[in-house]
Amino acid sequence: MGVAPHDAGTEEPGMARTGSLLLLRMAVRAAIDYALPPRCPACGVVVGDDRQFCLDCWSSLTFLDGAACARCSIPLPAALPGVPMECGACMADPPPFDGAPAALAYGPAARTVALRLKYGRRIGHARLMARLMARPLTGLVREGKGLPLLIPVPLHRWRLWSRGFNQAALIASELTRITGIAHDSDLLIRAKSTPVLRGKGRRERERIVAGAFALASSARPRAAARHLILIDDVHASGATLRAAARALRRSGAARVSALSWARVVPDALAGNIFDFASLDSDMEGGRMTG
Repeated sequence: MGVAPHDAGTEEPGMARTGSLLLLRMAVRAAIDYALPPRCPACGVVVGDDRQFCLDCWSSLTFLDGAACARCSIPLPAALPGVPMECGACMADPPPFDGAPAALAYGPAARTVALRLKYGRRIGHARLMARLMARPLTGLVREGKGLPLLIPVPLHRWRLWSRGFNQAALIASELTRITGIAHDSDLLIRAKSTPVLRGKGRRERERIVAGAFALASSARPRAAARHLILIDDVHASGATLRAAARALRRSGAARVSALSWARVVPDALAGNIFDFASLDSDMEGGRMTG
């Protein structure tokens, strides 16, 4: 029984439908880009693709990938290759975490992205932030011991209700999508609501957030012997991260670290431009509509 020869000019119905859907998708994307062109997440100028910085804003970013304190990851002027060094502050008062890198130094572009996510409801910015945070996360995992688990810094339920989302949880979810490292948004809870930290001194900020975090009832078996990595958007005074890390230390974790999108560093504080307290993850009252 002969087999009918295949007509190369005839498409299978499934292939034809796939091609039509692809063309339709391309046409819709072109129409959306024409009506709502992709814009730089920092300054708003039209760019070539979604979540892409313009050249000027990209050039203004300072990546924190140089020599740093082995304990808190604050940038240091220099360090001997392979020799861990600690800053004076950590030697005098060691923080409760082992490493706290950030993707970027806090500056105008990094600040705008963080505020537009938190207060401008630009949810898509979490993906951009996670993409740049993936590299320092890889370094943390390589240096640490225990299976890593991402822990977003939680919001109190009242603040979560008023804002509608936790920006740290959105970033952690995107980091999981990019790296495959699991995240747990329920292991650490915000046990008490805290007042605004703006304008408070370091000791006062530490007092305010003391006891603000607690472990969930089922946290210990989920955290035991693991490398817990706190995720937050901005590392300013560090009061919130330290308080959260102290709570996680009680879980039986092998190691506790922290990772943030942007960090205030000494160079960014020249001339008292920024106030640590006003930049902490507990900052409230800011609104971003642009």
